[in-house]
Amino acid sequence: MTASTQHELVLVREFDAPREKIYRAWTDPDLLKQWFVPRPWGVAEATLDVRPGGSNVIVMQDPEGNQYPNRGVYLEIIENEKIVFTDAYTSAWVASEKPFFTGIILLEELGNGRTKYTAKALHWRAEDKEAHEKMGFHEGWGKAADQLAELLATM
Repeated sequence: MTASTQHELVLVREFDAPREKIYRAWTDPDLLKQWFVPRPWGVAEATLDVRPGGSNVIVMQDPEGNQYPNRGVYLEIIENEKIVFTDAYTSAWVASEKPFFTGIILLEELGNGRTKYTAKALHWRAEDKEAHEKMGFHEGWGKAADQLAELLATM
């Protein structure tokens, strides 16, 4: 295990959709709300300023109506190829109280309208990676990817 992988969680999928549609599902607030969290949870609000240095606010909502705001900043955007975001900053370059992870979404064209989708969560500390695994990273991000596939089939 390398230093970079010991703090990393990864989900890889292949979608029957071009990467442009997947990118749009990640960057259009109305689309993101439809798939981003595993049901019965939902997204009450999504504000996305998709550009390097742009901030995002995604408010997750549990079935009882409790809301959990998640604030972050985009670090790198390559349209239809790569989205890098982090919760280390809450807006512009204002540091968050407790950074948890940086997310990397990679979209690789496979041909015939198919895309390899790689979602990585990079954590600063091994303890954060373990906590994210125990929170259900693979199950939760996997269910969200299933919901994304459902949405892509309708786009």
